[in-house]
Amino acid sequence: MRRLAAALASLGLLLPAQSAMAHNEPTTTTRTYAASDEVIANQERGFYHHEETHYRADGSGYVPLDLTSLRNFRTQENITQILRIFYLEKFAKQDVIDQHYLDLVKADFATARAAGVKMIVRFAYALPGDGWPPPTPYGDAPVSRVVKQIKQLAPILRSNSDMIAVVQSGFVGLWGEGYYTDYFSDPADPSQVSDQNWADRKAVIDALLQALPKDRMVQVRTPYMKQRMYGVPTGTAGGLTAQQAYNGSAVARIGQHNDCFLASPDDFGTYLSDPVELDKDFVAQDTNYVPEGGETCAVNSPRSDWDSASAEMARLHFSFLNIEYNRDVLDTWGDNLTTAKQKLGYRFALVQGTYTDKARPRGDVRVNLQIRNDGWAAPYNPRQVQLVFQNDKHTFKVNVPADPRRWGAGTTTTLNLKVPAPPVPGKYKLLLNIADPKLQSQARLPGSSETYNSVYAVRLANSGTWQPATGYNDLGQTVTVS
Repeated sequence: MRRLAAALASLGLLLPAQSAMAHNEPTTTTRTYAASDEVIANQERGFYHHEETHYRADGSGYVPLDLTSLRNFRTQENITQILRIFYLEKFAKQDVIDQHYLDLVKADFATARAAGVKMIVRFAYALPGDGWPPPTPYGDAPVSRVVKQIKQLAPILRSNSDMIAVVQSGFVGLWGEGYYTDYFSDPADPSQVSDQNWADRKAVIDALLQALPKDRMVQVRTPYMKQRMYGVPTGTAGGLTAQQAYNGSAVARIGQHNDCFLASPDDFGTYLSDPVELDKDFVAQDTNYVPEGGETCAVNSPRSDWDSASAEMARLHFSFLNIEYNRDVLDTWGDNLTTAKQKLGYRFALVQGTYTDKARPRGDVRVNLQIRNDGWAAPYNPRQVQLVFQNDKHTFKVNVPADPRRWGAGTTTTLNLKVPAPPVPGKYKLLLNIADPKLQSQARLPGSSETYNSVYAVRLANSGTWQPATGYNDLGQTVTVS
């Protein structure tokens, strides 16, 4: 047989598979994948619902999250996140947060976990009074009190970080947006912010960053806030580089939220550079690695029309947007809202894969996999990528060195992997798991048939690949171990 193979090879008559066999190389199969246009309920991306609650001086006003409503957001609307604004009215004038309030906040996190959604979190002290501009005093708290209260909230934030998409800086000013404030700028003219005011604002952000695990980020209301507090310039040069991304530093953990998106040339004071495009260039670079999201604010045609809005969301890598406000803007987008639902944040799709067909137990299995990101952004929180070998009796998972946070918008990433085959002989389906590292359990959600991994893992935008029971993506390849 060896002489025949050698003779055939000398004549160039071996087929590729035969050639591989002659050189003891494993045979492989290449598969291509069809993309899907389905709206997918992946986490930490897409539209969100606004859910605020209050706690007034008499202890009234707190409305707990409702499990059924949250679950319906995800299962009926494909919306997997809420903006949860915790108003702290009672605590603007006292240092210690009531234990009862802390228990209510903990309960909300538990409800979100049971519903299979995550929270964009913000704490604030005050809403505006009657009239415009809003009357003073605004009702927020001094920096010393804010920092003390962040420390009291820190244990809850850390122990529930699995339910946090991102924390918005909050605390300062009306709505927690940092402008109309009694203590962090001149109350009579909020545009006047002293050096001490900026130091106090930075103390709040630093306290939040310290309160959160290193793998969770904070958003500030305007690009200038990050630039001024952390000493980075505007323009592309000020944005994060690939080398800085995810290194745990403050600048690598601070994104922006634009809550007047598209409303005017400078988005009602969101952009302060001259020209405005410098700040947009800064955000466009920065948000390759940190989250951008927010809400529309007012109809401002043609800028708020779909063609302009979608181009800007792509440029600025928008991960999320309020579905409730401003409906006057969103309604002008018509059927294009479906496109926004598809493209906000990340949208990963398999393109092609080449796989080893057979291996010995614990032998090498090679995988060459191409994954395209059709979304407007990359994930901004960590993901654990695993290859999964599955048959009726066994499931073996292998962690692989891949970071989906670096699978940039509009790019195709190639994974060249070599992993050990299962130790037990048999025929195995090969699957891909892009798991939430904090929530990859196959335990069931309370009162649901769904598992944590099936709800919080990434579903790829392909036809016929999703395993809803496990949260794995079927690569359509069988590996025989013998």
